Amino acid sequence: MTTTTTIEVEAPVRSVLICGYGLMGRGVGNTFAGAGFDVKVRSSRADALKGTRPDIVFLRDLPEAPPDLILELVPEDLETKRALFREIEARYGDADFLLATGTSGLDLNALAEGLKRPERLIAIHYYMPAESIPLVEVAAGPAAPREAVERAAEALERTGKLPLKMYKPVVGFIVNRLQHAILHEAYWMITQGIATAEDVDFAAARMLGPRMCASGLILQKDISGLKVNRDAQRAIVPHLFHNNQPNPLPGALFARGETGLAAGKGFYDWAGLDPAEVRKTAARELEKLLAFLNEQTFKNTAHLQPKPRELKP
Repeated sequence: MTTTTTIEVEAPVRSVLICGYGLMGRGVGNTFAGAGFDVKVRSSRADALKGTRPDIVFLRDLPEAPPDLILELVPEDLETKRALFREIEARYGDADFLLATGTSGLDLNALAEGLKRPERLIAIHYYMPAESIPLVEVAAGPAAPREAVERAAEALERTGKLPLKMYKPVVGFIVNRLQHAILHEAYWMITQGIATAEDVDFAAARMLGPRMCASGLILQKDISGLKVNRDAQRAIVPHLFHNNQPNPLPGALFARGETGLAAGKGFYDWAGLDPAEVRKTAARELEKLLAFLNEQTFKNTAHLQPKPRELKP
């Protein structure tokens, strides 16, 4: 049994070390540096990166003293992350700092195994592009106290982010679990010839997305009435595709080198289109949509938001 030790959480986070400087690391670093945090980046490319941003210090090795927050953004491989954690703990011993993983899908229980101070471990999960997506998930590791999540969330708020807090570890967190539940059903319908990728995207963009923007997922069921929802659950859920295996279709595409936009082919044919322009346009349109929602939807409905309640089946 893991013993939870209370760590120092009173002092706000002021210094951040980012380990890994790919697209995500760059975006995260920019958000912290732009908000006035003391930001250091540990990267094997530190020498080439020096001077690219004057408010970020680039290092090849871990700094002498630990910062308030260390956020790893290295590849999504369990042993790669564990090896980095061992190096960090060997370097800084029992010093008090938050040790955050940027994982999008690895099990926090597995990541915590072998840590000398597992109570330091939390997750801070950004979405691409990190600079413009406001929501960031903050989750407690298996031994982390609530205060660790609150301390990290407060720091993220100072960078302009909207933290989504979880006090229990769960694989995939909230957003990806919802997303992959939908994707699992979508892939099944595609492989069965029930719907095309275009059909799924049309339904998501023209119906699911807009309605969720206006009234969330659960709140909308209160609005429409729970008898309707109960009856729909009884009629539909038994016929959903229930299994515990990933759909083979994305894996088959990947195995053939049809990896999506960068390869020119994935679920769609991207031939003749500029990947950089596609990504830039998608990011720009998302920023415009989020700005519109903030100004024209969320603010206008704030006075009509109900109070949350604890639910028991």
